[in-house]
Amino acid sequence: MIHIVDYGMCNVGSIRNMLKRVGVAAVVSPDAEDLRRAERIILPGVGSFDAGMENLEQRGFVEVLDERVRGAGVPVLGICLGMQLLTRSSEEGRRAGLGWLAADTVRFDFSALDSRPRVPHMGWNTIDPRREHELFAGLEAPPRFYFVHSYHVVCEDPTDVLATCRHGYEFTCVVGRSNVFGTQFHPEKSHRFGLRLLENFSRVSVQASAHPEQA
Repeated sequence: MIHIVDYGMCNVGSIRNMLKRVGVAAVVSPDAEDLRRAERIILPGVGSFDAGMENLEQRGFVEVLDERVRGAGVPVLGICLGMQLLTRSSEEGRRAGLGWLAADTVRFDFSALDSRPRVPHMGWNTIDPRREHELFAGLEAPPRFYFVHSYHVVCEDPTDVLATCRHGYEFTCVVGRSNVFGTQFHPEKSHRFGLRLLENFSRVSVQASAHPEQA
């Protein structure tokens, strides 16, 4: 069973409906205690970094998420803002993130480029998987997903980067370490590509002993 964290920062119903279309059981969890039964967790998000962390903290999700993801090794998928919350910090705010990845979130900076692409990066774009991974199994080529964001994740360890995308310059759009995964794009808005990726997450294998390291 996949539990979708409802902390007031996303239309969780669209994610649940996409999972239903591929036959994956999922429930929306507005109560942190629900996550103690979760076999997999999706952390969605739209909005600002500080507001996201504040909502998670006020609703009691941070402690339970840490226990389940870092302690018990439950697979988690962060989507858009949810992926950014997996990092240590963001240039968008002052609060600390969950810190499950040795990474930080930065704003698009085109000052070194001759052209200035629009921010936010919005619309369909192709991604470039950096290596084979279960998340990408069966994706049509070229894989295309829907983006809406002004910030992106920068990882210290290049092995945490599963895929990149280009908007002015190359940036990380899919991350993965042990049982922690994230997509900067919205699978729930990405039609057949998103369906496949969400289905793949529901089946991705994680070694029980491989928990995320504390950044």
